Amino acid sequence: MPRTPIQLYVTAAVLAAAQIHAQPAPAAVPDVPGLPAAARAAAGSIDPEMIRAHVRFLSLDLLEGRGPGTRGAELASEYIATEFALAGVEPAGDNGSYFQRVPLYAVHTVEDKTKFSFVPASGQALDLAYGTEIVAKDQTGQAVADFDAPIVFVGYGIHAPEYHWDDYAGPDGKDIDVRGKIALVIVNEPPSDDERFFKGKALTYYGRWTYKYEEAARRGAVGVLIIHRTDLASYGWEVVRNSQAIEKSYLDGDPSATLRAASWIQHGVAQRLFSMAGLGDLDRAIDQAGKPGAFHAVELSVKLRGHVESRVRRYVSANVIGRVAGASAADHAVFYTAHYDHLGIDPDAKGDGIYNGAADNGTGCGILLEMARAFAQAAQKPPHAVYFAAVTAEEQGLLGSQYLGMHPPVPAARITLDLNYDMLLPVGVPRSVTLGGAERIDFWPTVESVAKAFDLALLPDPTPAAGHYYRSDHFSLARVGIPAFSVDQGDLFEGHDPAWGRAQAQDFVAHHYHQPSDEYHADWDFRGNAKLARFGLVLGWLASEQPKPVEWLPGDEFEAARKASETK
Repeated sequence: MPRTPIQLYVTAAVLAAAQIHAQPAPAAVPDVPGLPAAARAAAGSIDPEMIRAHVRFLSLDLLEGRGPGTRGAELASEYIATEFALAGVEPAGDNGSYFQRVPLYAVHTVEDKTKFSFVPASGQALDLAYGTEIVAKDQTGQAVADFDAPIVFVGYGIHAPEYHWDDYAGPDGKDIDVRGKIALVIVNEPPSDDERFFKGKALTYYGRWTYKYEEAARRGAVGVLIIHRTDLASYGWEVVRNSQAIEKSYLDGDPSATLRAASWIQHGVAQRLFSMAGLGDLDRAIDQAGKPGAFHAVELSVKLRGHVESRVRRYVSANVIGRVAGASAADHAVFYTAHYDHLGIDPDAKGDGIYNGAADNGTGCGILLEMARAFAQAAQKPPHAVYFAAVTAEEQGLLGSQYLGMHPPVPAARITLDLNYDMLLPVGVPRSVTLGGAERIDFWPTVESVAKAFDLALLPDPTPAAGHYYRSDHFSLARVGIPAFSVDQGDLFEGHDPAWGRAQAQDFVAHHYHQPSDEYHADWDFRGNAKLARFGLVLGWLASEQPKPVEWLPGDEFEAARKASETK
């Protein structure tokens, strides 16, 4: 069968990289109790320069920002599959291939033809400037949406019976009707220092924007307006703007994708809405909405009039899945995940519009590929099968990993652990890690001992209110019961104090995160990426060695899903 031009190009690029690479001397890997010598040697073979080569290729302009369903994403997926094949990693996708088909449709809002206005019961309407004041997507995949719908302020938009919390309840205690209306919600969730109330400072899924859309859709709302405030969201308006400026994809057949206007508005715009509706100071209302018993949903005397035009395309993207067979035929699998997609190209950008995604998430892919090679070429098979999944459409809302969680290559109950890698800045050798969620599983003592052996201090999440656990691909697997967490570097690096590390992360988030400037730099130091890959390889091997699968601790929010998976 003749190969496509994309396959030929990728194969040539991969082979050229292989020819110029000389295997370095094995790196020092600590002697961890229970770790066989072959596993230690495999971890030591992980090469930072191979990770560099993968990141450089995946972030080339040639790949056009790796937007799912585009030529660039196809190039990336073919590259990853070819690397798997060269390393001796078996295919674990559909029909004996490396590819798991993910059916999607993409929506691109036509900005110059999309109009929004606040329309009061009396007085002049207020037109909103698209992009600077409001952004929106029509989730349904229709070309045109027109509506003139009442706005209902529902606080944080949360219904959480376990916390005795219902933002949709009106003054009479009954849920207010939002069918055919616009739900106005605050970003994030009620503030708390009490671990028993919305987990204290750590964000729960109730605070995620995806939950707010899902809950409003379940109640029949036609749209949602999320009020953005930088300190609550943990990121600026430009992150929202840039994420919405390009296509947004949805899983085909997703019953929760029903909003005609899944929208965000600037804080200042929301204040004007509050003034127009006679509700006074927005920030005071936000404070009140976060206090138990102090808030009731209310319908405003203002409607949102909208005309949304969208370019829609239906397509299939792919998760790229490889497998290294274990010594035992029993299913007790370990997973490694990293998303390979990014934001593609902004066709309306002035100047550079390619979102190359070198750090986000070329780094995670480079680590995944080098770990897969190390496992596949180890002198000894791991105890059980190990799977490597480069997933698509993460930037679109964790869609590729959501599909993977719904259709895993082995049943979820027989997957013992997922370790995810996402956006590890190549700025030096870390001496600390943040492993949010790892403390929630019974594998935690092993994680602690391995981190100590690697001279990695375990740091708490520096921004628990940002809800990072719910914003990366491991969450999609946790939702179906699989113990999962991401391996993230902390702020302490060799030769520097913690302030330096924090400054590197803050600068990246402020100036490069979800920006076209997230590009490969020749002076990047990939030794840290390699160290965290070795750390992850050792963790995965030890998880595979365990006689029983890893489990969530009793009472964890994902324990019920784990138990449910065991009955399927």
